[in-house]
Amino acid sequence: MDRFDAMRIFVAVADAKGFAPAARQLGLSAPAVSRAIVALEEHVGAQLLRRTTRNVALTDVGERYHADCKRILSEVQDAEASAGGAHTLPQGQLSITAPQQFGRMHVAPLVLDFLAAHPQVNIRSHFADHIVHLFEEGYDAAVRIAHLPDSGLTAVGVGHVRRVMVASPQYLAERGVPRTPADLQRHEGIGFVMNGGGVAPWTLYPPGSKHKRERLIAQPRMQLTVNMGEIGIAAALAGRGLTRALSYQIADHVKAGRLRIVMEDHEPLPIPVQVVYVDGRKAAAKVKAFVDFAVDRLRAQPVLNGTFEWPGD
Repeated sequence: MDRFDAMRIFVAVADAKGFAPAARQLGLSAPAVSRAIVALEEHVGAQLLRRTTRNVALTDVGERYHADCKRILSEVQDAEASAGGAHTLPQGQLSITAPQQFGRMHVAPLVLDFLAAHPQVNIRSHFADHIVHLFEEGYDAAVRIAHLPDSGLTAVGVGHVRRVMVASPQYLAERGVPRTPADLQRHEGIGFVMNGGGVAPWTLYPPGSKHKRERLIAQPRMQLTVNMGEIGIAAALAGRGLTRALSYQIADHVKAGRLRIVMEDHEPLPIPVQVVYVDGRKAAAKVKAFVDFAVDRLRAQPVLNGTFEWPGD
């Protein structure tokens, strides 16, 4: 079997975490896939996959080889695409990722419009609230809401969002409006469970602190914790207490009077929203076209560009 075919089969098995699903995806028989993996392991002289009766997992050597295979196959695909004109005309599969709720609210609509304008492009989207590694997981572009570390990715800023504290007007009428960190001890809150299992702390900043170096932790009693921001917002709308959210998530509720922002002077600095992508100037036409399209559309969003009219502004 051709070495590149064997590498493609290995990547498919690793990504699908099984021989049978990879075989179905590739249109091959499960025994043919198994033989290809055995031959590949014999060629490289190391076990790449750990088999059990229930699943298939990468060994430590397999993890490194998997990343290398994805990179090599991507380079081959780019070379073939370049020869076929994909670096001048947007075409082929484009893989993108974004945070779950932001993806649903702001990225999905622009994806549909982009596809209508570029019928030769196919998009694979993945909206999730964990960091998706573009290089290692085979994605071309992402929307990130974060202060990004230095990396090999190219980033284009499209705006900022705020991390705010909100509650329903009914709750605030009954329990009072918190104005200082000490006030929070007398309130109910909806907490957020991080990926590691701990509850995210409520970090507050002194009013007027330009650089936000000073900070303190103060939070209300949390009878409810959630792992999805939308559930926390729903609980706040139902009058269950205070919750923290990103401004784009609650903008419509605040404008409609269903939620009210409190303790604005204790907010952290705004968080940048950026479109990031691989390969920079060498990126394929499909990637450049999508990035340009997404940047223009996202920069026009009032909730990102600072033109949204918050009640009381």
